Amino acid sequence: MAPSLEELSNAQPITQKMVDFINESKSPYHAVGSIKKRLLDSGYEQLFEREANWEQKIKPCGKYFFTRNHSTIVAFAVGGKFAAGTSGLKIIGAHTDSPHLVIKPISSQKSSGYLQVGVQTYGGGLWYTWFDRDLTVAGRVILSDGQGKFKQHLVEVKRPILRIPSLAIHLQREVSTDGFKPNTELHLLPIIGTELGELSDDPNTKGFIANHHSVLLKAIAEELKCNVADIRDFDMSIADVQPGVIGGVNNEFVFAPRLDNLASCFVSLEALLNSENTLATEKDIRMICLFDHEEVGSTSSYGADSSLINDTINRVIQCTHASFDKNAPVDSYGACIANSFIISCDMAHAVHPNYSEKHQAKHRPQIHQGLVIKTNANQRYATNGHTSFLFGELAKRHNIPIQQFVVRNDSACGSTIGPITSSNTSIRTIDVGIPQLSMHSIREQCGCVDIKSTIDLFTEYFNEFSEIDSTLHIDE
Repeated sequence: MAPSLEELSNAQPITQKMVDFINESKSPYHAVGSIKKRLLDSGYEQLFEREANWEQKIKPCGKYFFTRNHSTIVAFAVGGKFAAGTSGLKIIGAHTDSPHLVIKPISSQKSSGYLQVGVQTYGGGLWYTWFDRDLTVAGRVILSDGQGKFKQHLVEVKRPILRIPSLAIHLQREVSTDGFKPNTELHLLPIIGTELGELSDDPNTKGFIANHHSVLLKAIAEELKCNVADIRDFDMSIADVQPGVIGGVNNEFVFAPRLDNLASCFVSLEALLNSENTLATEKDIRMICLFDHEEVGSTSSYGADSSLINDTINRVIQCTHASFDKNAPVDSYGACIANSFIISCDMAHAVHPNYSEKHQAKHRPQIHQGLVIKTNANQRYATNGHTSFLFGELAKRHNIPIQQFVVRNDSACGSTIGPITSSNTSIRTIDVGIPQLSMHSIREQCGCVDIKSTIDLFTEYFNEFSEIDSTLHIDE
């Protein structure tokens, strides 16, 4: 069923805000930078993992965040009535990364008079969608101040400087019958210019600068207003310069890059900020964990499969004991874990009108029909009947639509941070996602109405889930 015009009109402003966030976030570092600014503007205090002073800062009704690698960010707000022996954490987890191309450590390549930039594929992208796009670079750069100190700077070259041209059909007639099957090592090389741009290079250049075309480094240095020699290293992504937009004849869709999974990061942040007016009466800790490296398995020191979430929960609980909850029982940490809940939010597959047979007949999520609960008997998703029921009760209470999804038995099933965080923390978890089309394409598609309804549902999760959770006890 299509949304009403009123629903669509109400959803468009917040959706445009999300589109603006995505356009600002051409790398995970930029996404975290944007989220960090929002948190600071909303009165959150930045903590630093390497500083052992959290117990002096964490208080009831306090709001805090920290970053790790500047590509993962955790934000939390302590309920005014938090007590570790009877309270828990209400967590939403998502990820800041998306499939993209990453510049290699030695990227300088030449062929047939062209300058090319060597790249690695990151994640499971639909790489054919990267051909014939206007591309740029964005990421972080380590700069020297010339006096023995170094600093990270975010950079985005705000113009198209790269392109991966496709091969004319006249030179590959078989593509019409065999399909487009590019070799990602040989054919996915962006062109940055011709050899004309390198004629003035110093042949004696060594080190990091010699590993990359000078025209690339000059473009980065121009954005940073620094000298090329000041650039000591970087983590640089390739990104499409075409901005995300609200589109469709009724302005009901989002056409944008990186919806998977910046859309989930955005709705999680909005819900956390929207729920602040009930924090004084809250008995739990509200938290969002936005991880890097989900698209490549989460196995890094700042991915969901690290000790980050356990370390954070343990540290925060210890600090509440030292700061204000001094009479907490000795086993309060275990009780806190048992009283906690995680929503793993990662985009979901909406049924495709041209390939509807790819979905199981009774589980075909549609755009505009609400957040999707994802279930898999083989634990590719963390949802079970317990967590699905509680989440469904929350949605029913506020008349917010939700949908169900399982993959066909003859189809492979992807996974999320849900099973990882659930098994690592022993916290009850549900996997959900906003329905979308074109997942892992350079440009994806979702619906405006689902963005707003998800924010509304997540806001009520922070506001009311503890009350609903108290109505069902499984292990009695």
